[in-house]
Amino acid sequence: MTHADQFPLVRNVGLDGMLVTFADTMTETSNRAALAFRGMIEAERPSGVIETSTSLASAYVRFDPGQLSHVECEGWLNRLLADRDWYAARLPKGRKFWRVPTVYGTDLAPQLEDAAAAAGLSASDAVERLASSRVRVLTIGFAPGQPYLGPLEPAFDIPRLKELNPMVPEGALVLAISQFVLFSGPTPTGWRHVGQTAFRCFQPERTPTFALNPGDEMQFVSITPDELDEIRTRNEDGYGGAQIEEIEA
Repeated sequence: MTHADQFPLVRNVGLDGMLVTFADTMTETSNRAALAFRGMIEAERPSGVIETSTSLASAYVRFDPGQLSHVECEGWLNRLLADRDWYAARLPKGRKFWRVPTVYGTDLAPQLEDAAAAAGLSASDAVERLASSRVRVLTIGFAPGQPYLGPLEPAFDIPRLKELNPMVPEGALVLAISQFVLFSGPTPTGWRHVGQTAFRCFQPERTPTFALNPGDEMQFVSITPDELDEIRTRNEDGYGGAQIEEIEA
């Protein structure tokens, strides 16, 4: 994958922010670059950097202009950018792999067949492919702790719905544009509801409140509705029966 000559691009964001953008669209390599670059920012952060975050293809830095000027911050970011090929960089340490039990289809996730048809697949083929896909937490957004996950294979580059799905529950796994979103709370959506989990992305009563971090990886393994009911009866940690492994750097 190649990227246009203007990338990476460093821009001001308001009075106290800088945005480093690696592409104008999300790809595996642009997301990798954003995550790896943010990891380096955190490791190298000088006095005056207040917080950092990532989106699908960018890294954001908020800083105190009284301690770190715009010129100094931009110069520091450009020196880090020149350090290596960020599109091929290693992802940060400390990531986790989550295998989350998921019911595909049934009345719990009623838009699986519609999503399969849009992908040109049978429902059973779609479940087999989706359940075997290992995806990355590309970014957290839209709602507290809510991950965008991917990229999925090209067959699942399907459009959003033309009309809103009026409500999906917490733990809903939805699909569009080669990505999953795992919903952290009940909400309307324009994405197709293909799976249902007992996973709670956002738990304000716990520390940390967000279960997932950008760069974590997930697989949504297929189970039956009865198995999901059993998981819900003993879901004290809110992880929905997930198996968790540390990812070695």
